Amino acid sequence: MPKHKDDQRVIAGLKKLSFEQLEPIIPDLLEWLQDMNWPIARPVADILKPFADRLVPYIIRILKTDDGEWKAWILGTFARNTENSLLLSELKRIAKFPSRDEIDCEVNLDAISILNEDYK
Repeated sequence: MPKHKDDQRVIAGLKKLSFEQLEPIIPDLLEWLQDMNWPIARPVADILKPFADRLVPYIIRILKTDDGEWKAWILGTFARNTENSLLLSELKRIAKFPSRDEIDCEVNLDAISILNEDYK
């Protein structure tokens, strides 16, 4: 597990792990994506991207928080090309009935773009 925002030394080890090996620490790894400007965020996202469909339960948990910025980063990283019905349902909820933090951080606009398949 990364210990700080620039803990690059753990990335090589994480890259070697299977989904099953990563699964117990996925919630902790996703916390490093609360701000994609952190140096550790992109490498962690790159490790998790191949497992995007398997991350849906974790992604939905994040989408139910009140952290709009984290939601925006997660959608931009993992949801652009989703075909998962559960995630699409949550995107529809955000698009039609956004919470205050989703409006403030424009997560509702991200959801609309993803649903319309015109995410830039």
